[in-house]
Amino acid sequence: MTTAETETPEDLHDFIRTAVRDDLDAGRMPTVVTRFPPEPNGYLHIGHAKSICLNFGIAQELGGRCHLRFDDTNPAKEEEEYIEAIKTDVAWLGFDWGEHLHHASDNFDQLYRWAEHLIKAGDAYVDDQSAEEIRENRGTLTEPGRASPFRERGPEENLALFRGMRAGDFADAARVLRAKIDMGSGNMNLRDPVLYRILRATHPRTGDDWCIYPTYDFAHGQSDAIEGVTHSLCTLEFEDHRPLYEWLLDHLPVPSRPRQIEFARLNLTHTVLSKRRLVELVAGGHVAGWDDPRLPTLAGLRRRGFPPEAIRDFTARIGVAKADSTVDMAFLEHCVRERLNQVADRHMAVLDPLKVVIENYPKGEREALVAINNPGDESAGTHQVPFGRELYIERADFMEDPPKKFFRLAPGREVRLRYAYFITCQEVVKDADGEVVELRCSYDPTTRGGNAPDGRKVKATLHWVSAADAIDGEVRLYDHLFARPDPGAGDDWLDHLNPESLIVLEGCKLEPALGRMAPGTTVQFERQGYFSADRDSSPALPVFNRTMGLRDGWAKIQAKQS
Repeated sequence: MTTAETETPEDLHDFIRTAVRDDLDAGRMPTVVTRFPPEPNGYLHIGHAKSICLNFGIAQELGGRCHLRFDDTNPAKEEEEYIEAIKTDVAWLGFDWGEHLHHASDNFDQLYRWAEHLIKAGDAYVDDQSAEEIRENRGTLTEPGRASPFRERGPEENLALFRGMRAGDFADAARVLRAKIDMGSGNMNLRDPVLYRILRATHPRTGDDWCIYPTYDFAHGQSDAIEGVTHSLCTLEFEDHRPLYEWLLDHLPVPSRPRQIEFARLNLTHTVLSKRRLVELVAGGHVAGWDDPRLPTLAGLRRRGFPPEAIRDFTARIGVAKADSTVDMAFLEHCVRERLNQVADRHMAVLDPLKVVIENYPKGEREALVAINNPGDESAGTHQVPFGRELYIERADFMEDPPKKFFRLAPGREVRLRYAYFITCQEVVKDADGEVVELRCSYDPTTRGGNAPDGRKVKATLHWVSAADAIDGEVRLYDHLFARPDPGAGDDWLDHLNPESLIVLEGCKLEPALGRMAPGTTVQFERQGYFSADRDSSPALPVFNRTMGLRDGWAKIQAKQS
């Protein structure tokens, strides 16, 4: 995995881009046409982002176009919610399919005619075996399959039966249409694969017009051909399916012939990218929906505060390979931190408040101090934070009996308040149980802005909020969904869920500006990390999700490797 700086399109080189450029240079096609073909049976995740960026990116770089096509061939699992969510995610990543929004269901009539074409040519037959019988007779990797007893039906009988399937004459799963290829092939996908099955389910787009539906393998390559796709870029699990797609293209009067190229899918530590497992997490109530910020779904990452620019940068930097590998989650977080450090405004929030009273500050007096929005970007400007006699600081920023290397507030010690003054702790107030509930401090009015005119230094700068102006907020601290880097491939994978993947903090004290943040706005809480305003926020109670802390785990990994 590369850790190079963000690459521009002209800098990107990989075996797929090389192959596409070679095809264009050789004149094998006038332009490049790619496609991103999700099945609308769930939400997209970070692995899909790799494919989206690859397909749309190549088209943009080489002056072509990329289609968004929904492979909607299984209405039993597809929903309009997923279709809209996928469109939202692709657009959020920064890509536009323009007028090229397609569906496999657009081609149902044509696919049906091509199925009849195969039957008439003797290349497909109707099989009455059950799904279990077909599976048993398919053979194994070391044993050939056994021919169906219905394999030698004549074209006329097969055509009549297939039309009966189309007319609804038979029960669901009573018959299927299979390609007639080679039951002894070493490639299991060529052992008479199923092309059509009977399924009475209302389709999101075609309603109840059909009671038979093409399989993904039959619809996929032909839809590419109908749309004029030049390069069908697929993940490695489709490599063994390519001979089937090519067989179908050879045996059908398709208008074009796409070239399929496979690449390694993305694997990421501390999470799962299997759609089946994601469905189980959502359906089992292990997370709070598809956009739970602990999930690797694009909706979840967006809600957590990941910027799309960082995800595009991440996919560019991990590159495209032919061999499977696993990327450390810390590298994705590193890309997010780099982006947010550039663009996120800074604000102050106290998550575990401890009250401070500045006894020599005039009672009833208030002042507005100037806070910098982004120290790395002067154009980001400033905002005002109110300051008064009573404040909140983090409880962890005070120790009554501090160890040697604790430089924050302690009895008799002076520290700096960010943008404000130097203060010194004079007295500690405790409740009946001995818990510290308040600090009585003094301040030096000559240090306004956080600097001493006599040049004296302090070893700690603390963030704070004015008690009179603070707004109450809820902060949700998110961590890895799985405690183990690899949740495992066995049935015990749910046992590795991280019980501390979500900690909810109530009664947090926020500076007033944070109460006006629109959902989705990501900011840096000074000294705390990056946080994003959640859609659950309200004027009465702002809610923020922790995107991630400030410590860069990937930088530490790189330092150790160096």
